[in-house]
Amino acid sequence: MKKYNFNIIWILIPILILLFGEISKSQTTFIVNKSHLDYLYEEINVDGKEMAIIHIYSNAPDYAYVGDDDEGYACIDDAARAAIFYLEYYKAYLDSSSLNKFDKLIEFVLYMQAENGFFYNFIWEDHSINMTFKTSVAEPNWWSWRALWVLMEGYKYFGYSNTEKTIAVRRSIEKIIEAIKPCIPKEKGKVLIDGIEFPDWLPANFASDQAALLVISLSDYYKIFGDKVILDYLQSLIHGIMIMQLNDSECEYDGAFLSWQNTWHGWGNSQAYALLKAYQVLKEEKIKTSALLELNNFYERLIEIGFLSYFKVKNNQDMYEVVESNKYSQIAYCISPMVFALLEAYNLTSDSTYAIKAGRVAQWFIGQNPASTVMYNHHSGIFYDGIENEMLINKNSGAESTIEGLLSLLKISLNPVALTEFENID
Repeated sequence: MKKYNFNIIWILIPILILLFGEISKSQTTFIVNKSHLDYLYEEINVDGKEMAIIHIYSNAPDYAYVGDDDEGYACIDDAARAAIFYLEYYKAYLDSSSLNKFDKLIEFVLYMQAENGFFYNFIWEDHSINMTFKTSVAEPNWWSWRALWVLMEGYKYFGYSNTEKTIAVRRSIEKIIEAIKPCIPKEKGKVLIDGIEFPDWLPANFASDQAALLVISLSDYYKIFGDKVILDYLQSLIHGIMIMQLNDSECEYDGAFLSWQNTWHGWGNSQAYALLKAYQVLKEEKIKTSALLELNNFYERLIEIGFLSYFKVKNNQDMYEVVESNKYSQIAYCISPMVFALLEAYNLTSDSTYAIKAGRVAQWFIGQNPASTVMYNHHSGIFYDGIENEMLINKNSGAESTIEGLLSLLKISLNPVALTEFENID
């Protein structure tokens, strides 16, 4: 029988809604409330092993759990991100319950590793692994990179002891690294799409967003283990990401890193953050310069226009032309990569303008957005799933929105410059 971990706050939600009403601009007192994520978290037992999952969807108005008929009810993608949050929350506040949740989620990640070294993504409600659906197959794809990322974060923090857990984490890391190596392209070429040359050695047909997640993890891996093969691949990925940056001062979106082929999309667009993390390991100035170009130019433009969902470009006589764009939908996963990159730039440069800009970007959560709607309820920890247009809010609150929102606000809360700007809202 399934065991649900209901936080006491959820018993009180109907009362809180009656007392405080829906999320409103008057409710912007800052607090990082993880109650809703704690609600999405559930401990399970698989073959005698204690672990935990994160429920993927939670829908208004009662925020009951919702699964997916094709995929399952929980996935490694969300578990890994939640584990990162709980680890960061533990480091900030020494909250032992968060450390325990991190540990249980890591067990789930380890459980999901396939014999080939990559990771399955989804499980069914009977805790069996979905091994066949296209978003769950154990292959070199988003969810495997996400697993490597959280394992590296855990190993960096706890990995210098010889406990059973850290040994298991290291073995898992080594297993996926050995799986990655045969997949490294031996030849590097370029492919022309809409007049733009793209590097053919990035994952998933020119996906610099996937490459960025790999760069974050492989930078740490190389720093710890000094693997020359991984160093070469890391440098190759970085070079490919930089090729996909728009360098045209006449273009409205100068400095943006295209996400996939000739498309930029806001969700998961963490290239600048990845390059800043890699710079700290490789110390190559061109890497930092490339990342800061996006922050100084494109990010500023995004703030001015109230953010974007996506755009497409083509090259017309050596100039970039925007051929398609859309402002919606906007989600937390569009905002968090910007917050991460800006705060990382501040940490590297001590330039307060980056922290101030991070605070301004994060104001999206508390009403500084095209819908003028507060997306985060600090009484319940609910983050709305997105802005569909100026008049329509998706009031569901699934794992991705919740985790990306919490990670963003936790980082803001720990930076006094960013926090001051964040709270300075009209």
